[in-house]
Amino acid sequence: MSQIYKLPLVLEPQPEGGYVVTCPLLPELITEGEAIQDALQNANDALAAIVDGFKRMNKPLPSAIEWMK
Repeated sequence: MSQIYKLPLVLEPQPEGGYVVTCPLLPELITEGEAIQDALQNANDALAAIVDGFKRMNKPLPSAIEWMK
């Protein structure tokens, strides 16, 4: 069963095109995409990898990150 996380994302348009996505609550999350939809999908994939990494290291996610049941 997957979890849904609620966190703020910052999308920055790049001069050469595309967008960079970061999260102020989770500095490990940084990705990019050619279009907004691509950037958001890549952010979702990056978040899944980060959550998995935190679990493998037995490390809790930052408390400011909310997950929805």
